[in-house]
Amino acid sequence: MKPHFYKGRVFLVLGLSALMAACAGPGPRPEGEMQSARSAIEAAEADNAREYEPVMLKRAQDKLAEAEELLEDRENREAKRKLDEAKVDAELASARTETEQARVAVEELNRNIEAMRERINGEQAGGQQ
Repeated sequence: MKPHFYKGRVFLVLGLSALMAACAGPGPRPEGEMQSARSAIEAAEADNAREYEPVMLKRAQDKLAEAEELLEDRENREAKRKLDEAKVDAELASARTETEQARVAVEELNRNIEAMRERINGEQAGGQQ
């Protein structure tokens, strides 16, 4: 075989190896995901999730902390996954908090309505005597 044929194979193998190494790298830093996760956690805290959904909020905060450690170790892909999970957990905590707050508000309204009914019925009964 001709020497230039071997050179072509060597360059092909080296090129493929470099491509595989680049694909196996840590990937880009998930800066956008980090900001999204932090914002979702802050929103959950503002929604009072600490009172209504403390476990889910803590889970989101823990995943954010894990992602920060992974970023220090340049494990960007795994950090991105943790950040996505943290965001979803924080959003779930917010949604559950809002649901619980709405349920409490409905209960309060129902109590007020019932009290007004009793008052009206009492006034009507008192006026008939």
